[in-house]
Amino acid sequence: MRTSTIETRLSTRYDELDPEQKGNKNTEFADIIIDGQSVFYRMRKKHDLVPCLGWGSDEYQLLLLDYFLLRKPHEFMYYRYPILVCPGCGDEECGYVSVKIDREDDIVIWKDFMLDDQKLQVGPFYFEWENYEHAILNTFRMAGI
Repeated sequence: MRTSTIETRLSTRYDELDPEQKGNKNTEFADIIIDGQSVFYRMRKKHDLVPCLGWGSDEYQLLLLDYFLLRKPHEFMYYRYPILVCPGCGDEECGYVSVKIDREDDIVIWKDFMLDDQKLQVGPFYFEWENYEHAILNTFRMAGI
């Protein structure tokens, strides 16, 4: 098992000159970077979704931190969590990519990525807890409200 690095950084749905942004919400979010590669950019060509972390109300962001740090199960998906959501509202009803998150000792495992109910060929990824926890906590208020 090879462990991956995870970090988060502020990003936007469109860059400044992208013609696609006309008439669309240019959501700012905490992008998830795994082994130097953006999850958002890896999936953006196929799915118009953005990472759920770093934006929305404080209450919403704190709930997501609880989910990703395995403090509480998701209300409907238990230990599967939405990682990419609707860029307009963040609502899972608009479509989402989810991931199953497990922890074994000091290793966090992201596996079984799914678009709604379709399995995606992504992962699994293994993260050291300390690196993972720091990256996830770093997302709070990253993009503001």
